[in-house]
Amino acid sequence: MMPTSLWSDPGTWIALGVSALFLVTAWVMHRVFLKVLKAPVPDPVPDSATGVEAHAVQPIQPQSSRSTHERHS
Repeated sequence: MMPTSLWSDPGTWIALGVSALFLVTAWVMHRVFLKVLKAPVPDPVPDSATGVEAHAVQPIQPQSSRSTHERHS
């Protein structure tokens, strides 16, 4: 037996509620990610055990193909 109206079916309201929950969750996560990404980089903090400041890892610079070739010759 089919319900007389789709809007009177409890499954419709459950599906709409779950969809709305996903949309709100996605919006909140988007706001949090933007806030984290726009935040300034924190200052390095000293390591409590050694007293040495933690340093950021420097990215490896790609070498030219010529210098790589010369090294293997």
